[in-house]
Amino acid sequence: MSTLDSKVVAVTGASSGIGEATALELADRGAAVVLGARRTDRLDSLAARIRDSGGRAETVETDVTRRADLDRLVARAVDRFGRLDVLVANAGVARIAPMADLDVDAWDAMIDVNLRGVLNGIAAALPVFREQGRGHFVTTVSTSGLKIVPTQAVYAGTKNAVRTLLEALRQESTDGVLRTTSVSPGFVRTELVDYLDDAAERQQAQRTMAALGISPDAVARAIAFAIEQPDDVEIGDITIRPARQG
Repeated sequence: MSTLDSKVVAVTGASSGIGEATALELADRGAAVVLGARRTDRLDSLAARIRDSGGRAETVETDVTRRADLDRLVARAVDRFGRLDVLVANAGVARIAPMADLDVDAWDAMIDVNLRGVLNGIAAALPVFREQGRGHFVTTVSTSGLKIVPTQAVYAGTKNAVRTLLEALRQESTDGVLRTTSVSPGFVRTELVDYLDDAAERQQAQRTMAALGISPDAVARAIAFAIEQPDDVEIGDITIRPARQG
């Protein structure tokens, strides 16, 4: 029997990429999953795949920039399965451009999704975790926050802000109730770069992904590993990237 058989896990950004792979991996290991994303058609299709394989899945339309949506996601887990053990805050957006372009709308989007979206999840789930006496926050950050490069300043800044707030939350929670894990993927074959506005940047990023990118399944397995640890063991940080990534 998997140690995830009794777990209830909510996943944001679950309609594709790392979120989708994580939902499938955790459900395959026995967890009940509550899937959140804006693209409900993809969520419904994913949930059907999980149920057809004998798993348990619920869906909630979720825009992480709206706190009420995270409240609904958490509430669905508790109403349907009686508890929420883990929130995987995976939803994210990336915009690549020099700071001098002054693309303030892109800056705002990254702050709202990558940072505020995680804070909204914490605000929704932390009271439930405290009441239960157990809970686990897992966030998808990035190796872009570990190796700072031009054109990714705001994206890396949002990811490092999340890394910082999770570490502070961990230090506030050493009573054993809460675990936190930051997962830093490198190049992973996802849709993240497909929405870059600059065509040249988008094509270059897509070429890099095709040449170097690892499967989202690899990140999903890392997330499952962190969740599967005993309650008194915390995996604080995981960096997972292609062996050939510089």
